[in-house]
Amino acid sequence: MAEVKRIVKNDAVEKAVNSAMSTLSSAGVECSKSVAAATKQAKTYLNEAKRLGKKRASLLKRKKSAAARLKKTANAVNRKAHKAIEKELAAVKKAIAKLTPAKSAHAIELTSLKASLKRITTYTGVLDKADKLLNKPKKKKRKKRAKGPLAAA
Repeated sequence: MAEVKRIVKNDAVEKAVNSAMSTLSSAGVECSKSVAAATKQAKTYLNEAKRLGKKRASLLKRKKSAAARLKKTANAVNRKAHKAIEKELAAVKKAIAKLTPAKSAHAIELTSLKASLKRITTYTGVLDKADKLLNKPKKKKRKKRAKGPLAAA
């Protein structure tokens, strides 16, 4: 007996196409929300890195002047001030070391999210244009006018 090929019904195809399009649009919404949240978090990381960098720079200047003061007059007050600055500088360096990998990992994730959003936006736009093109009403054909000497009469 010959093998019978199954024919897919139109309803099943329509359902699959509509499901795929709705999945794509919902993915676009979720992706745009994620990009917005990730961008906000990236700004937070950026501000924190700037703050820590400025604090580190000022502490290095303070450490330099405290070291000069300690070298000039080595008393307990100057030694204590120098130690406090070194301790604070170590804490800032530790915070920077903790922030840097998190910031770079987040930047990679944000870049990939933006690329995905761009793809989804492009696909959605192309599908919308195709739908618009496919759903255009048919043009009505005009009757051709008869040519010849009787047409003018």
